[in-house]
Amino acid sequence: MMKYNLLIILVISAAMSLPAAAKTFKWVDDQGRTHYGEIIPPEYANKDRQTLNKSGTVIKSQEVLTPEEHRIKEAESAKNNAEAATIRDQKRYDKSLTSTYSSVEEIELSRTRNIQQVDARINSLKTRLKMAQSSLLTLQKDANARTKSGQKIPSSLHDDITEAQSLMTRLQLDLDKQNADRLEVEKRFEADKARYKELTGK
Repeated sequence: MMKYNLLIILVISAAMSLPAAAKTFKWVDDQGRTHYGEIIPPEYANKDRQTLNKSGTVIKSQEVLTPEEHRIKEAESAKNNAEAATIRDQKRYDKSLTSTYSSVEEIELSRTRNIQQVDARINSLKTRLKMAQSSLLTLQKDANARTKSGQKIPSSLHDDITEAQSLMTRLQLDLDKQNADRLEVEKRFEADKARYKELTGK
């Protein structure tokens, strides 16, 4: 009985001492020759390889891309992601359009309200710009009169003229932006109407 138990212990110990089954790799060198081994040499690390099980069946394939192939793959992935994002954005836009408006007339009313708001800002800027221009003209006349009479122009007058010119520049930029915004509003609502008609058939 003791001999039998001792035999079992020896068998178990021997099994535990055996190394685990190592993976076998398969790769092809630059000359087209196929190689097998448990370790891929460093010079073939950038080659395609396959992992085999103990019966020789391929259980994993790893394709190593060249820099050009990698660049092409990344470009294709970026293109696919951009196209998917465009589709998602279009779906959100369509859903928002049909849930916000119930008719083309409602889109027209919304367009009118938005245009009126922009026009109000444009008219306000035009008024302020006209006032700033008048103020600048007065200051410049004062400076010219002093120069003609041989008087020195005070630094405060120079500062006022500079400030007035800066104000006019800012107001003109704001006015240009509002005019551009008005065009964008018109384009957006025209696009909204066209898409709404396409979606609803109204």
